[in-house]
This record gives sequence, C-alpha cells and structure tokens, in this order.
Amino acid sequence: MIRLSDVTIEFEGRKILDHVDFEVKDGETKVLIGPSGAGKSSILRVVLGLWKPDTGRVWIGDTEITDLSEREMIPVRRTAAMVFQGNALFDSLTVEENVGFFLQENNPRIHYRELKDRVNDCLEFVNMPGTNKLLPEELSGGMKKRVAIARAIAFQPQIILFDEPTTGLDPVNAKLINELVLKLKTERKVTLVVVTHILRDVFVVGDAMAMIKDGRIVFDGLPQDLVASKDEFVQTFISEIREESGLFLNGEFILK
Repeated sequence: MIRLSDVTIEFEGRKILDHVDFEVKDGETKVLIGPSGAGKSSILRVVLGLWKPDTGRVWIGDTEITDLSEREMIPVRRTAAMVFQGNALFDSLTVEENVGFFLQENNPRIHYRELKDRVNDCLEFVNMPGTNKLLPEELSGGMKKRVAIARAIAFQPQIILFDEPTTGLDPVNAKLINELVLKLKTERKVTLVVVTHILRDVFVVGDAMAMIKDGRIVFDGLPQDLVASKDEFVQTFISEIREESGLFLNGEFILK
C-alpha cells in the first residue's frame, strides 16, 4: 500500500532522509519509532506528497506519486487521512462540525442527512455518541484525540497516518486510543502507519515496525525481533525507555 524506495531528502546541507526504504503492506499496521528529529514525521510528509524526494521513488498503492503535481495529488490524498499529535481541531466548531468538515469540503454536494449519519457513525465508532454539539474546549485530551480519529475516518480512507497518538495522555486514555487503532484495522480494514516514541505502543498495535536514526532506517522487522537486534543504537534506545514501557521484568523482556 505504501512504498518508499531509496528516498533521500536534503535541506540546507543536512540529510533529513538518507536512502530510506520503507514499505507498508495492505491492511498492515506499521509502527515507526525513533528519537526526536530522526525523520519519523518526514516520512509521513513524503507519504502525503507534501515533501518531494531529491532522489528515490514513492508509491501509494499502484500509483507512483514521486513527480505528481498538487492537482494530480488530490485524488491520492483522498485515500489517506492524518491524525495529528495536537489533534488540529477547529476551536470554533462543534464536535459534529469538526468530524464532518473535510468530508463536506471534499464533497460539497453531500446531502445533509448522509453527512449527519456519517458523522454519527464515526462518533459511535470512537465511543463518543451524543457529543455532537460540544466544543473542543469542553473535551478532555483523550476525547479530543478520539474526535480527531472520527474526523479521519469520516471520508473512509484506505490509509490513516498517526503522529504520536498517545503522547501526553494518561494510561487509561492511551489504552483507549490503542484499542481504537486495533479496531480500525480489524473492523475498517485500514492500512495504518503509527509514529511514536512509546515502546509499549509498538507491541500493542504493531504488526511490523521500523526504527529510524539520523534519517536512516536501522531496523525493519517484527516488534519481537527488536529486542534481539544486535544493533548498538537499537539496544541503547530500548534501554533508555525500557523502564517506562512496562515490558521488562527484572531486566527481562515480557510481551503482554
């Protein structure tokens, strides 16, 4: 569903992405992990066609998007949605208006009843029925994230990109968001890319994962194989976040 082949992007003499090969299969949830500034969000921008590679090629499904114009990218972008770290809700719009905003923008002739039904269906999916008339300021952090997910699924995309979906959330809400990510895969059959620095999320939602450092992919495989990797950086990164992950007991890895 998504493929980057030998993608390099350079900015002011610094390689943001350095000969990156990255692939996500149809219906797969792939987690992208690494330190801040490593290039995780850059890959999302390339997938959305917001950044063009200096070298390399990019495919979304059967369509190569490497050299497509902004106009040519419009139908491709309608197959993908993004859930931003900060949710990016419109403060002046109600929950209902936020969820339906891009759906209506992409299909201005949609009938009011169909729009209303689609919004209600999306709010049901994220376990927020009856919140239609609330404003973002009346919502908790976890509720805002769920509204952002409802908005992302409103126009029924094939691909959803998540940027740090559980960052800043308490454990209860983080668990709810991870459960929604799993629900999107099983019930909506969506292809997912999840960018995170939280190790537990990798093992909870990921079918596959990649780790990036300084714009280069240093690991690409199954989450369970991450722990067994001999790469020095991978082991250092894991050791720095193992205590907060809850995936290690007496220094030994446990998969919950």
